[in-house]
Amino acid sequence: MQGRTVLVTGANTGIGLETAAALAAKGSRVVLTARDPAKGKSAVEDIRRRHPDADVAAMELDLSRLADVRSFAAGFLERFPQLHVLVNNAGVWLDRRSVTADGFETMFQVNHLGPFLLTNLLLDRLKGSAPARIVNVASEAHRAWRLDFDDLQSERGFRHIRTYFRTKLCNMLFTRELARRLLGTGVTANSLHPGTVRTRMARDGDTHGLFAIGVRISALFFNSPAKGAETTVYLASSSDVEEHSGEYWVKGRPRRP
Repeated sequence: MQGRTVLVTGANTGIGLETAAALAAKGSRVVLTARDPAKGKSAVEDIRRRHPDADVAAMELDLSRLADVRSFAAGFLERFPQLHVLVNNAGVWLDRRSVTADGFETMFQVNHLGPFLLTNLLLDRLKGSAPARIVNVASEAHRAWRLDFDDLQSERGFRHIRTYFRTKLCNMLFTRELARRLLGTGVTANSLHPGTVRTRMARDGDTHGLFAIGVRISALFFNSPAKGAETTVYLASSSDVEEHSGEYWVKGRPRRP
């Protein structure tokens, strides 16, 4: 990974932070994103404490604003002439329905539409940097629901678990179709399940009541963020998977979605 440029979204904490740290330790130039610039700066300092020679920088990105995705992509392309790995890691889990400034249900936009737009805006740079990889953090939750194309915005009876699970199915379907369209370009696309991990998603004010209490209690038995990042790091860096594309991975192995 020496000298390769990697972009990891939502990397100021949790799985994203551990992914960024691990890839920086392998010699990559890592660009991590955060909605809050202060948290992004803190993440950079954290990684540099662990790996003093790390080449790491932070950029602000709010996937809940499509205009921000566009401006971020323009800034990234101006600043970095190459992009070898894009890790779409950022995501949210909200227990109350809300709508973004763009008019979309928030989880649907942050977990799917934002990463979809970002990937397409950076696709030419990835192709120009080939061999390159796209890694989408999905979830086993994709198995639980089907898409309702008549209610993609969850306007008819919002259920936070169902809505979140559907966004993970979107990640999965996007990855498979993206891989098909990228055949012959030198760019691969894979998705993965990180395991059930202790992260700040579904916490810190995003959830309420009994569900929030349940999340905090259950987290005591979850994997660490570093453990959850292992498959992401493997797909982003290992020579063993350079010919694999359009697959879904669990614990470092491909699994039928």
